[in-house]
Amino acid sequence: MLRIDTLTYRIGARILLDQASATISPGHRVGLVGRNGTGKTTLLRLITGELETDSGHVTVPPRWVIGATSQEAPGGGQSLIETVLASDKELVSLNQALESGHDPHGMAEIHARLRDKEAHSAPARAARILAGLGFDEEAQQKPCGEFSGGWRMRVALAALLFTQPDLLLLDEPTNHLDLEAAMWLESYLKSYPGTILIVSHDRGLLNRVVDEILHLEDQKLTLYKGGYDRFERTRRMQLEQNAKMRVKQDAQRDHIRKFVERFRYKPTKAKQAQSRLKMLEKMEPIPERRDGSIVTFGFPEPASLSSPLFSMDEVAVGYDDTPVLSDLNLSLNNDDRIALIGANGNGKSTLIRLLAGKLKPLTGRAVKSGKLRIGYFAQHQGEELDLGATPLVEMKRRRPRETEQQARSQLGRFGFEQQKAETIVGNLSGGEKARLLFALMSADKPNILLLDEPTNHLDIASRQALVQAVNAFEGAVVLVSHDHHLIEATADRLWLVEDGKVAPYEGDLEDYRKQLIDQRRGNGRKESDGNERRPKLDKKELRRIKAEKRKTLAPLKNKLHKAEKQVQELEAQKKTLSETLADPELYDGENGQSVDLQKELGNVEKALEVAEAEWVSLHDEIERLEAAEV
Repeated sequence: MLRIDTLTYRIGARILLDQASATISPGHRVGLVGRNGTGKTTLLRLITGELETDSGHVTVPPRWVIGATSQEAPGGGQSLIETVLASDKELVSLNQALESGHDPHGMAEIHARLRDKEAHSAPARAARILAGLGFDEEAQQKPCGEFSGGWRMRVALAALLFTQPDLLLLDEPTNHLDLEAAMWLESYLKSYPGTILIVSHDRGLLNRVVDEILHLEDQKLTLYKGGYDRFERTRRMQLEQNAKMRVKQDAQRDHIRKFVERFRYKPTKAKQAQSRLKMLEKMEPIPERRDGSIVTFGFPEPASLSSPLFSMDEVAVGYDDTPVLSDLNLSLNNDDRIALIGANGNGKSTLIRLLAGKLKPLTGRAVKSGKLRIGYFAQHQGEELDLGATPLVEMKRRRPRETEQQARSQLGRFGFEQQKAETIVGNLSGGEKARLLFALMSADKPNILLLDEPTNHLDIASRQALVQAVNAFEGAVVLVSHDHHLIEATADRLWLVEDGKVAPYEGDLEDYRKQLIDQRRGNGRKESDGNERRPKLDKKELRRIKAEKRKTLAPLKNKLHKAEKQVQELEAQKKTLSETLADPELYDGENGQSVDLQKELGNVEKALEVAEAEWVSLHDEIERLEAAEV
């Protein structure tokens, strides 16, 4: 198992980890979460040995091989398949020894080791991984140096997965992936045979892949069972309980102080007053909630326009007179929430650029409302920012006719208050730069938001703020994203971009995932419209299934009610005991009543912890069953 024992690490005077400890069992898949800048990537580097601890240590079983995502993209003249195969150094060494060896005994050992590593299937495994990450057979034979940086980072990920390390350390592995590749990666990681520690801001991945969440906060590590949603609920309950306990503790402190002030100079009570002072010194302060500054997003309300906002009739669009998409017959209404799906390179960004007015139709007719305003967020717009300017200066450049107050008001919608609005752009984090781009692109009060991979530099809190802002926006939205959660939470319709065409997709993301899996298995069959449809159940069968579902849920809901009641009873006991222990008169005399009550309080707190865990588990199970499709 991976053991982190009383680990301390500093960068200059700043402490990132302070006596932090955690244990990760073999075969577990763990998500490492925490606010940006808390030290998640640093912890991964400490585990690999790239950095040295100030104190404490990380223990990994001696036979475990550790593999971590690389920050450098491979290049050169080797083909993609050769690059991935070459990443397994032992396999390369064994094959070289096999070619040059003459000792029969040594050759037998080499053959045995090659069998253990299933060397005969290595090229096929490498090809499957590359295909899953978006490289077809033709692309796999091309030199690595011919691909862009983002695609070469996919090759680096493929090479890491191919080596199958015992401990797999992944730092934001979906950042360079499209939705299809991210779906494949999730499926791959679910069945990965080793131990995984993954840093990610992708809420969907953290819900569907990991067994536990390791939370880095206040320089400490805390391990939670379950995925991200369960972690969030458990932590929220703990914080609410802490808030209540802190109020009680403050009242207890105040009560003890008053006793000390009243009796510390009276001979008959001086001893008891000193006892209370020691009690105050030993009281561990209950931590306050520290979530940092609240992340805000707020798109301005657009002017009302009649539908359709944009329509296409037999449109073809592409580059240099070569169509990428053709026969487009689509319309966009003012209340549409559309996500574009389809593999990278199929034309999703091309369609977005057509809607944004960055590309003109090669043929056909595109009509848009005369007063239409469009807000366009592109993946690489951050490169256009003036790193020497401030957000306020950037806003004034885009909106020269507006007053400074109006510019500040728009920036404030996205979390840029007085000081942040005057910070040099080059000193902003990746997430802050992304929020600045949102502020700039929406300053004209657009009727349509076009969002092309908007979450790449956003943490979980910022992504959730974006979800809420998109859902509150009163115009149309078209988005491209690898973030499963963002699409599910905001999009009402899916458009499939495939084979040079764009057509509405009738299923949901889960249908699309299954379709991709079937296609990769070689038995994906498409209907005439390109979508798979579920067989419809007759009403009698539907009623029977719903009745069975209610029958299954009834005892669970009964257990949940009992668990909730038990939590309430234990909280009441805890409150009574805490109030009793706060009474100064309890400590008069030499009896051991206070000791017994302290022990009883400890037992109640342990029972409350168990009861709360059972409540959360039952709540999760009921929620899962209720969400299951009929």
